[in-house]
Amino acid sequence: MENFTPVSALIGGGLIGLSAAILLAVNGRLAGISGIIAGLVPPARDDATWRVLFIIGLFGGAGGWLAVTGGPVVAFDVGWPILVIGGLLTGIGTRIGAGCTSGHGVCGLARLSPRSIVATITFVIVGGLTVFISRHLIGV
Repeated sequence: MENFTPVSALIGGGLIGLSAAILLAVNGRLAGISGIIAGLVPPARDDATWRVLFIIGLFGGAGGWLAVTGGPVVAFDVGWPILVIGGLLTGIGTRIGAGCTSGHGVCGLARLSPRSIVATITFVIVGGLTVFISRHLIGV
């Protein structure tokens, strides 16, 4: 179980929850990444600054952790076309579902939102089915 890292997972989860709580307390906004990015393309309001800073913080936090720990070696078992298709389907899904796993799964569940509970259950089921189909039926 070399990938079992409960301490870093607990710290990371706590930081995600803390950042979501701070954003809600300070800006009154949910920390749904798809919504934050959608608000930048095109910037419809004068709130682009906090959105850009939040995204920089996401990459900066991950980059900082990578710099300190050396990070894991990331390898993909599929080619770029599958990754691009997966990314596009994820983007389409976040628009259809009116949010992403961070908005529904972190913020929505914490607020006991019925819509977010249904969305998160759907994410988990579809994710599990996708892995099963791609690994065991298609062989990707």
